Amino acid sequence: MSSAVDEFVYDPFGKEEMRNPLPFYEILRERYPVYYIEAYDMFVLSRFQDAWDFLTVGDNVFVTNEGSVINRADLLNRNNGATTDPPTAPFLATHLQFGAPVYEQIRQAHTKQLRPGAVRKLEPFVRELVRRRLDRLLAEGEFDLVHEFGGMISVSTICHLFHIPLGQAREVLDTINAVTATDEDGHGFARDRELQMKMLEFIRPLVAARRQEGPDGSWHLVDGMLDLRVDGRELSDLEIAGNLTCVLVGGTETLPKVVGHGLWELARRPEQLAQVRADLDTNAGPAVEEMLRFCGPAQWFGRTARVETSIAGQVIRPGQRVIYLTQSANRDPREFRDADRFIWNRDIPRTLAFGRGQHFCVGIHLARLEARIIVQEFLSRVTDYEIDADAAVRNPSSFQWGYSHLPVRVKEVTGR
Repeated sequence: MSSAVDEFVYDPFGKEEMRNPLPFYEILRERYPVYYIEAYDMFVLSRFQDAWDFLTVGDNVFVTNEGSVINRADLLNRNNGATTDPPTAPFLATHLQFGAPVYEQIRQAHTKQLRPGAVRKLEPFVRELVRRRLDRLLAEGEFDLVHEFGGMISVSTICHLFHIPLGQAREVLDTINAVTATDEDGHGFARDRELQMKMLEFIRPLVAARRQEGPDGSWHLVDGMLDLRVDGRELSDLEIAGNLTCVLVGGTETLPKVVGHGLWELARRPEQLAQVRADLDTNAGPAVEEMLRFCGPAQWFGRTARVETSIAGQVIRPGQRVIYLTQSANRDPREFRDADRFIWNRDIPRTLAFGRGQHFCVGIHLARLEARIIVQEFLSRVTDYEIDADAAVRNPSSFQWGYSHLPVRVKEVTGR
C-alpha cells in the first residue's frame, strides 16, 4: 500500500489487501467511508453505523441475486439496470439468490431446528462431544486448534443435525475446507464442480430416503423442505440439498477459526485469561462475543441495488453493488472504544458478527452455544498452553481471511 494517503486505492481482491486488509480498513473509515470502485461499479461501506443502516433496508431494495459474496469476474461485468431473480422452475437455485418472498419461504422451511429452544436441547450432546475430543487430543499434547479440535466439533454437530453418520465427519470437514480454501494468491476453489457435487451428495441421499419413508415433522431441517411448495411445486432432492448446503458449510467453516483465534488472543494476555478462568460459567459467554467481534474471518458481504436509493449520503442506482466490510465495522472506534484491542469483557450492545436484517445468520444460537462450550471445556482442562505462532497459517483471501491452522502445545492439564 502506498504511504501517500492521497494515492490510496482499495480493492478487496488486491494482493496487499488479501494479505492484510486491516490497514486499508483504517484509511477507509477515516478518509473514504463510502468508497467507490469504478471497475466493479461498487460502493464500499467501512463504518459500523453505515453498515448497520444499510442492512436494515428492506422491501427488496437490495438483493443477493448476484450472490452475497460476488466473485471478481462477475463484478467486472457491469449491470445495465436492475438485476432479476433466477426462475423458480424447472430448477430452483439456492434461496440466497432470491429476494422476498421466495427467500423467506425457503429460509423459514428449514430453520426451525436452529431456533433457540431447539438449540438449547443440543447442549448435552455438544458438551460430551467436546469432552471426548479433548480426552483424545490432550493425550497427544500437541494438535491443531482449528482443524483437529474446533473443526471436528462444529462438523460433528452439523452431521448430527443432518443425520450424517459421525464416522463421516472428517470427510465432510475436509471437503468443506477444500471448497472454502484459498491458495497463497488468495484464489479459491469454490467453483470446483467435483467438490461441489461431493458436498451435495452428503445431503441428497438422506433427503431421498426421508422422502421415501415419509416426513413427519420431527426432522425439521429436511421435513420442512419436503413439505415446501414453491410456486405450487415440490422441490427435488437435489434442489433441497443445494439449499441446505448453506447450513452445512456455514455451520462448519467459520466457528473453528473464531474460537481458535480467540483462544490465542487470550493466551497472549495472561491477565485476561485468568479473569475468564475465574468463573467460566459466567465469563465464557462475554469472551465469545469479543472473539466474534475481533476474530471473525468473513471480511465482507454484498448486495445489488434493485431500485434507486441513498446510503450514507450516496445515491445508489439500480444494478450497482454495495459491500459492507464486516471486520472494518467491527473495529470502528465510533462504535467500540479501543477497537483494535481484544478485551474479553467488552460491552457490545450491537453486533454485526452475524449480519443484520433479512440475511441475519440463522446459525447464531448454535454458534454461540458451541463456542461457549468449547471455551469452557478447553480452559477448564488446559491450565497452560501456547500457540506455535511460526506454524500458524492464515492464507491471503478476499473473503474468509482467518487462521486455517493454529498448532497448540498443551503444557499443563487437569482432570476432567
